[in-house]
Formats: sequence, C-alpha cells, structure tokens
Amino acid sequence: MNETKTPAFDRHMLEALVCPQTQAVLEYHADSQELISKAAGLAFPIRNGIPVMLVDEARVLD
Repeated sequence: MNETKTPAFDRHMLEALVCPQTQAVLEYHADSQELISKAAGLAFPIRNGIPVMLVDEARVLD
C-alpha cells in the first residue's frame, strides 16, 4: 500500500507566526489544518505542513 501522509505542522512555528494583516496571534486548528486570525476574520491554510500566510489565499470566517 502506498499511503500519502500530510506532513505534520510544527506547532513551535506558531510562536513565530502572526497574522499578516493585523499582526495578531494565530490559533492552530488541527481538524481543518488552518491558522485562524480572529482579529482579521481569516483562516490561513496549512498545505503539506507549510502555513500559507497570504491574505489572498485565506478563507474568510463566517
């Protein structure tokens, strides 16, 4: 069997990352593989273990 696994996100990296729009602290959501900025109302995706910190790539929170 050839299973494809998504690389794990390094939670220690979260300490160094802030929202690119507001400079606010981010929350890691493991289930959705996103970093959430409540201040900006955005969710930044984590792809292949790498956070994509581009506002244009972020999902707007409801």
